[in-house]
Amino acid sequence: MSELSQIVAMALILAGTFFFTVGTLGLIRFPDLRSRLHALTKADNLGLGLVLAGIALLMGSWTGAVVLALTWVLALGAASISAHVLGGIDAGDESAEHGSVQRGSVERESPEPRS
Repeated sequence: MSELSQIVAMALILAGTFFFTVGTLGLIRFPDLRSRLHALTKADNLGLGLVLAGIALLMGSWTGAVVLALTWVLALGAASISAHVLGGIDAGDESAEHGSVQRGSVERESPEPRS
């Protein structure tokens, strides 16, 4: 492995830890739940992606890089779902409190019958 790839990998890892730190500060400093969720989901997911990209570069294996990319995609999905559920609880959505998120829960007017 070349020295340049090691420097790039360490820069990615350091940038990722910076975003983790900023997300944690957002969790502590922001006043309401939605702002805190925004800070955590955005900054932490970017930080995780950068750290995993740096680790994949250090590993030097395509198989390992694919596994780390899959790990990042699954973490993105988990963060989105948990933020949606917690945001629904904060908004007073009763379906979110019971863990059942219903699709298309917006009430719609029934269409007029065709003549």
